[in-house]
Amino acid sequence: MLNRRFLRIKVMQALYGYYRHEQADVNLFEKEMFKSLDKIYDLYLTILSLLSNIHHVALVMLEENKNKRLPVKEDLYPNLKFINNGLLTSLVNNKQFEDLCTKKKINWQNDFDLVRKLYNDLKGSDLYKAYMSSNESSFKEDKEFLENFVTEQLNENSVLFSIFEDKNLHWADDTFVAFNSVMRNFEACDKEFNLMPLLKDEKDDLEFMSALFRKTIVYKQEYSELIAKHTQNWEIERIANMDMLLMEMALTEILHIPSVPVKASLNEYIDISKEYSTPQSKSFLNGILDKIISELKTENKINKLGRGLKDN
Repeated sequence: MLNRRFLRIKVMQALYGYYRHEQADVNLFEKEMFKSLDKIYDLYLTILSLLSNIHHVALVMLEENKNKRLPVKEDLYPNLKFINNGLLTSLVNNKQFEDLCTKKKINWQNDFDLVRKLYNDLKGSDLYKAYMSSNESSFKEDKEFLENFVTEQLNENSVLFSIFEDKNLHWADDTFVAFNSVMRNFEACDKEFNLMPLLKDEKDDLEFMSALFRKTIVYKQEYSELIAKHTQNWEIERIANMDMLLMEMALTEILHIPSVPVKASLNEYIDISKEYSTPQSKSFLNGILDKIISELKTENKINKLGRGLKDN
């Protein structure tokens, strides 16, 4: 569910926090880094739980309408297309999902009014009306409707985002990733809902994060000297802290993580710099790292596993 770029960003954030403390504990910061991944999964489950609770509200309101003092025809014979949405009912009935929410105490009991409002807002939308009036009946249509609901309404709801922040302060930075994970999960569904794991290869991904975090710290002085050598027209102290950190992380991958191709590391950190550093960082990192990589190749210091990895 979480790709390597996001794992790099989490390591970057952990390192940034670590360097801001004079007597930081490596083990503690690494532990917090891994805990931050669990918090993202909790948010992902919370969004899915919201959808499940919206379905529950729909059922509750269905019964309320039937039990009106003077029900109309639509109350007695309602359109059940939303209630019977194939992807949504598959989510609601997924035992693994239910057990995880119970274990992690994820629910919307204290925000029932918000859930009800979200359902009423949905019912008033053109998206809902078009879906309910459609003559088509397929899992594909059900999935597309749910995906559109998530992207067009839930992902744009400021009140919902405030609720997320109230539940967990750390979720503010991870909301986009959690919603994107929900969408990727839905897209992967064919005939039923299945939960996606947090990491594609948990052992490999966690080892990658740990190596990147710890070795960037261990070799920091060595990297600073190497970068200074190739930035003679710059005072090393005046280089943006984030640029230095990203170059140090890139060099860790290039020199000490043999399974990642050189070009992949270079491209990843240049792209990350676009979002987390200055407008000039992309060109700066590209120029400096390119010079350093050329020197390292000349000195035969880059050792990658697998044929062709050294030059790719």
